[in-house]
Amino acid sequence: MSSPGSPLLPRDVSSSTSIFFWRSGALLVVTGLIAGAFGAHALKRRPGITADNLYAWGTASNYAISNGLGLLLLSLHPRFSSHRFAGYSILGGCTIFSGSIMALILSKNLKFLGPITPLGGMLMIAGYLSLAF
Repeated sequence: MSSPGSPLLPRDVSSSTSIFFWRSGALLVVTGLIAGAFGAHALKRRPGITADNLYAWGTASNYAISNGLGLLLLSLHPRFSSHRFAGYSILGGCTIFSGSIMALILSKNLKFLGPITPLGGMLMIAGYLSLAF
């Protein structure tokens, strides 16, 4: 558990931070839901889309939903909703991870995003790990 004097956890809980993470979580969930529906219905009809592309799209959609739910929960916590690293890291990591996968599938010209995808995953992991310390 975090010590009461942790530099990552301020003593005063900022309601604007909680609201930001609540809204961000809700937007990630709805983005994941819309992307999942798009992948299930419209994406598979696009030329050049493979079964592997659809699987990766589904993974990106699921991660957006899961991390959105994580941010919604984080925003409700009386102490961790104001954590100076966790929420921002989870949000940024999910955006980079899911966004880069979706961009790679939609545009074959963005191959430079391939190496960026794991960085998003590492940011998400770091965000959740930071809640443990």
